[in-house]
Amino acid sequence: MTMLNRILAQAEEIAIGGHIRPDGDCTGSCMGMYQYIRENYPKKTVHVYLEDIPEPYRFIRATEDIRHEIPGGRAYDLFICLDCGDKERLGFSSPLFEKAKQTFCIDHHISNQSFADENYIDPDASSTSELLYQLLDKDKISKEVAEALYLGIVHDTGVFQYSCTAPSTMRAAADLMEKGVDTSTLIQNTYYEKTYAQNQVLGRALLESILFMDKKCIAVYIKQRDMEFYGVTPKDLDGIVSHLRNTKGVEVAVFMYETKPSEYKVSLRSSRNVDVSVIAQYFGGGGHRKAAGFTMTGQPLDVLNNLSPQIALQLGEEA
Repeated sequence: MTMLNRILAQAEEIAIGGHIRPDGDCTGSCMGMYQYIRENYPKKTVHVYLEDIPEPYRFIRATEDIRHEIPGGRAYDLFICLDCGDKERLGFSSPLFEKAKQTFCIDHHISNQSFADENYIDPDASSTSELLYQLLDKDKISKEVAEALYLGIVHDTGVFQYSCTAPSTMRAAADLMEKGVDTSTLIQNTYYEKTYAQNQVLGRALLESILFMDKKCIAVYIKQRDMEFYGVTPKDLDGIVSHLRNTKGVEVAVFMYETKPSEYKVSLRSSRNVDVSVIAQYFGGGGHRKAAGFTMTGQPLDVLNNLSPQIALQLGEEA
């Protein structure tokens, strides 16, 4: 009996949750697990709890079942935590994790300290969706489950261009393709296609970006009033920091957006040698070697002044 089958066999009522501001991998792994359990364990009760997901991801079957509020007094036999480095990142669903009789975490964040009762953690994996693929019975993966997992793998590998993409990643993707996934449409509609407003705010961000630390770093910020002007939400800002990272000669890209007055969500991306997860953890955040983030109060220049010494340590230089 596989690890997942053993854990599922012990539970009749199951909750699934992922991190706040769900991205492609969080959405894909949660929905992949949800559909797999529904299809292969029809007698079990399973619910999925996530914040609102981006509109392009809603082609995934059963996303209309996602619950955005938790029921009072409900205690599940099992809570499956996906793509989440710590229980606080679960957000509104964390009380369900706390009350569950058993907890199971599947994740690839290097900052994950194995906080669940049972854990399947691999920081070297491309995505949580790939880890989940490894746990599933391959002959029981339907086209709908495959679409969800493929979404997660595509988004956390940057369509297979990031260094986290391994031969095992490509083999998993190939197997999922053979389930009937329309991969070209999925990639175009969920990864590349942007609204006019998204392109406008991207253009502004690129235009107003600044180079610092001898042009080895690039940064830009978006204030709440700017987001209101363009009519965009934090979900619409996905991808800006990756565009910044593509700047020739840049080692670290920094993108900040204001979440409330004088508080910024900071996203970090590195090109080669800098481990931004170490920097993010220093400021109370987390993530991966080349993609991480945290929240900091202050003005944008304050954030950069605090960041610079930590980046310098990674570069082996003086700030």
